[in-house]
Amino acid sequence: MDHHKVIIVGSGPAGYTAALYAARANLSPLLYEGFFSGPAGGQLMSTTDVENYPGFPEGVTGPEMMDAFRKQCARFGTELLREDVESIDLSKRPYKVVGKKTTATCDALIIATGATAQRLEIPGAGEDGFWQKGVTACAICDGAMPIFREKELYVIGGGDSAVEEATFLTKYGSKVYIVHRREELRASKIMAKRAINHPKIEILWNSVITNIEGEKVVGSVTVQNVKTGAEEKRDAAGVFFAIGHKPNTDFIGGQLKTNPQGYLLVKPGTTYTDIEGVFAAGDVQDPIYRQAVTAAGSGCMAAIDAERWLSE
Repeated sequence: MDHHKVIIVGSGPAGYTAALYAARANLSPLLYEGFFSGPAGGQLMSTTDVENYPGFPEGVTGPEMMDAFRKQCARFGTELLREDVESIDLSKRPYKVVGKKTTATCDALIIATGATAQRLEIPGAGEDGFWQKGVTACAICDGAMPIFREKELYVIGGGDSAVEEATFLTKYGSKVYIVHRREELRASKIMAKRAINHPKIEILWNSVITNIEGEKVVGSVTVQNVKTGAEEKRDAAGVFFAIGHKPNTDFIGGQLKTNPQGYLLVKPGTTYTDIEGVFAAGDVQDPIYRQAVTAAGSGCMAAIDAERWLSE
């Protein structure tokens, strides 16, 4: 069984950045990138254009960016395994990481497994349809793209996130529709009032989207009233899922403290979890920002925190 000073579980901006900093600190990290659980590189691997990451004035595709991240951390000596982690044992040190094929131990562990946007199985919304071709789960990431400007946009959801995303999209779309299957928003009262009173937002109550169509990108949606069953085909340039994210923490088995939504809890201003020598970075501990740049920043923090902890 191989032993490492630092093991990082999860790729994407947080995992790769943590590996880069750990490698440059001569910690010779081992990074489990994942395989069947999701592509190495995380959510950005299904993102076509990234236009809001500093240093890319012309934009860059998600896969291109993650390939560059991967090559950079490998250059400094990170050992990369394209393998899923099935479980970890934090009951004693050194900590044990059990992968699909390998088992290793470590003095410090960085968890950077991200979160998965929850989506609905709507015809036309999947990978074989218009996912990342007008269908997305992040308005802040994608809302400013040219295909959405001055067009009619649809947000699916009824909570605070849906209202926030719809409000953000009013900067770009000509009209934003919130599609909610109930007759009252789940959002807080102040957020619900903001949506109802916004001149560019309209709420489609008791409604669901049953189909998404288009040619190369989204061109229309079919909206159904769940009470009457009546359907209407409407012009649309974008559909945004705003029904929450699920942190990728099942393999941890409840050994670390989380918030009610399942995000790992860290000491404010750090990446320290409630178990000494275990750190969390990226979207797995971030229910608020969920951006590539913030994930990379917290990956840097995790590596520095781990290096300092090991030194002490």
